[in-house]
Amino acid sequence: MWRLPAADFLHGRRALWWSVGPGGELAVLLVSRRFLHRSRYPRGWLGLRPDLPFTAELVIIKGHEEQRIAVKDIRMRPSHLALLPDRRFLLVSSRTSRSATGDPWKPNAVLFSSSGTPEAEFCVGDDIPALVTDAGGNIWTAYGDEGIYGDHDESAAGLAGWNLKGQLVWAPQGRLPDHPLEGCTAATEGEGVWLVWYSGSSTGGTFLTRITPSTGAVSSYRSPVRDPDGFAVRGNQAVLTRREHNKPFLELTRARLDDTTWSVAGRQRLRVPGRLVLRCGQGRDGALWLRAGNSWLRIEV
Repeated sequence: MWRLPAADFLHGRRALWWSVGPGGELAVLLVSRRFLHRSRYPRGWLGLRPDLPFTAELVIIKGHEEQRIAVKDIRMRPSHLALLPDRRFLLVSSRTSRSATGDPWKPNAVLFSSSGTPEAEFCVGDDIPALVTDAGGNIWTAYGDEGIYGDHDESAAGLAGWNLKGQLVWAPQGRLPDHPLEGCTAATEGEGVWLVWYSGSSTGGTFLTRITPSTGAVSSYRSPVRDPDGFAVRGNQAVLTRREHNKPFLELTRARLDDTTWSVAGRQRLRVPGRLVLRCGQGRDGALWLRAGNSWLRIEV
C-alpha cells in the first residue's frame, strides 16, 4: 500500500510510529536521524530512540493523496500513534510512573490538533503493548504484565477504554474468561472494538474480546492462533498473523466463526518485503495492515 519514499530516507528521515485511522487512512510519523540514537535492543525501527525535545513530520496517506503535518517540540518518547475521526491524533508512551505533584500518575498521552498543536495530556494506564482508537474517538488499551501486576488500578484489569479527557469509560468488571497477562494486538469493525490478549493461567490461552462501545457489551472467544501479531475481522471471518521475529516471513491464518468458536479455515507462510518486529499489525474494518520494514501491506479478510 505504501513504502517510505527513497527521498525521505536519503534525507535522513526514519519511519517510526504508525497507525491506521477510523477512515482507513495510514499515518506514519517520520523523525530526522539527527534527533535519533540507536539502542542495542530491540532491533528494527523500535530500537531508534529520540532525544528530547524533537521535531517530526506526520504523513497521512489515503488512496493516492498524501498530507504532511509538522509536529514540533515533542517532549515525550512515544510507543503508539493513533488517529482520531476528526484528524486529530494521539502520541502515547506505553509506560508511566507515579507523579510527584497532585495527580497520582504522570501523563503518558498527548492529544494533538489536526495541525500538530498539543491540546491536552492525560494518563491511559501503564505498560501498553496494544492500543487502538474507535470510530467515536475513544481509546482502547490492552496491558502487559508489569501494568497488570503494578500499582495502576485500571491497568490491573488487563483491558480498558478511555475518553479524550483521560477518563475511564469501560472496564471488564469480571466479564473476561480469564485474567489477562499480556495484550497482543487490536482491531476495529464498524462500531465494535476487538482486543487480543493472553492469560497467565495454566488452563488459559489467547482470547479475542469484542466490545461494543455504545453499550459496553463484551464477548470473548478463544483464538485459533496463539499470541497473534495482527488480527482483522469482517462478520464471521477473520485473518490472524504471527511473525517470524526480525525476519521477512509470517504465518497467515484465515478463520471462521461458527456460533461461539473460531476455527481455522486455512494457513499459509508468506514472505513480505521487510523484516517484522513488534507492533507490526493493526486491523481496521475487515483489513489487516502490516508493517514490514519500511513497507506497509494491506490484507483483506
